[in-house]
Amino acid sequence: MLDLSHTTKTHDEERQGEAVELAPTGKSDGRKLYIESYGCQMNFSDSEIVASILIDNGFETTKDYKEADVVFINTCSIRENAEQRVRNRLKEFEAVKSKNPGLIVGVLGCMAERLKAKFLEEEKLVDVVVGPDAYRDLPNLIDKVEDGTKAVNVLLSREETYADISPVRLNSNGVSAFISIMRGCDNMCSFCVVPFTRGRERSRDAESIVREAQNLFNSGYKEVTLLGQNVDSYKYTPKVNDGEPELPTINFANLLALVAEISPELRIRFSTSHPKDITDEVLHTMAKYENICKYIHLPVQSGNSRVLELMNRTYDREWYMERVDSIRRIMPTCAISTDVITGFCTETEEEHQDTLSMMNYVKYDFAYMFAYSERPGTLAAKRFEDDIPEEIKKRRLTEIVNKQLEHSLERIQQYVGKVHKVLIEGYSKRSDKDYCGRNDQNTLVVFPVDERYKIGDYVYVLGESCTSATLIGKIVD
Repeated sequence: MLDLSHTTKTHDEERQGEAVELAPTGKSDGRKLYIESYGCQMNFSDSEIVASILIDNGFETTKDYKEADVVFINTCSIRENAEQRVRNRLKEFEAVKSKNPGLIVGVLGCMAERLKAKFLEEEKLVDVVVGPDAYRDLPNLIDKVEDGTKAVNVLLSREETYADISPVRLNSNGVSAFISIMRGCDNMCSFCVVPFTRGRERSRDAESIVREAQNLFNSGYKEVTLLGQNVDSYKYTPKVNDGEPELPTINFANLLALVAEISPELRIRFSTSHPKDITDEVLHTMAKYENICKYIHLPVQSGNSRVLELMNRTYDREWYMERVDSIRRIMPTCAISTDVITGFCTETEEEHQDTLSMMNYVKYDFAYMFAYSERPGTLAAKRFEDDIPEEIKKRRLTEIVNKQLEHSLERIQQYVGKVHKVLIEGYSKRSDKDYCGRNDQNTLVVFPVDERYKIGDYVYVLGESCTSATLIGKIVD
């Protein structure tokens, strides 16, 4: 559990905030690449794009940074503690570099633009800094460093989607994979740095998304997660030749259907939805296809309309509750998770209570919960004073965490005594005598290994007991 003053989560399978090492893969000219990824699923997906680009340029990946020629950290700039973790990790790499002067160390991703001067010039911790839209330039930038100069490319693009790059599936279980469907964000939430670090929103062409999903299924994958900062605003108009009639624009509901129709054996998940954009059309599409999982991550951030306005979330308390009501009406079994920020600028005790009451209304299955920390360059940092004392933030966050633990347990208890279709993703972290996977609602399920079934198979599991985060059961025929 991380320090409550920064972030707390009740869903233990997300890789947010963890470093992931890459397994060896590909043919090489002898140069080795090591990447660690921090933050959201998009960063992990981006690391697969980076690996693909560099493998095409002669690298192979390694899981030991001490034997690498190039070391990259793919960064997250959402929370303050993430930056400190990255800085500490760079200092560890610096110790290795003192013994191997030829080692190239770089920072990729969301932290690149804002901290490039610090990392390159003030602290001299890195040789190369690359933003999320400049990964195609990495071979050239590495060449520059090898020639003795520091290298930077943090330019943002209005067109780059990496649609033509087939990601290398790293640390893969061969069962589940990410597919990026769009990049950037046009929502200017006042607390968020993403529009400044990932640029404007643009959608990838639908044909390439469906093709990537089809190729994954043909390779044995059974589940794909469609990724975007705001998937519900996905919009793509197919290009036609001169003189041909225009084709209709493909929205997110249309895209979900296209991917779902690849095969009923391919499970579809997605992240993240925005309350202002999720439509009943999306919900009805989810309800129509059995293989689209009945789970939605719907960040609320605050349960108070005034605070939501300060956050520039562009919806109010009533709008959010109506969207929840629609989800429950159209898909009664759908699980809902969320993000919550407590202690935002000027938040009163009464407004904090509104967030708690919203949690009581929705009863989220799990949540990511944060105490507000000011991010330089955001609208909130420019407009508002971070005026809630840390001890109050910590106390409010603790109340929110405790509330969510109650709800997580209450929600998962409803699965006990019922049979769930579960995709076997691997072995339990605690024992190789148990498999683990997820049910339709994205709940982690653990059950004894049955030699009749292997990783990648669907099985039916009877829930027998639970914790607040895990359903425990056995396979039934």
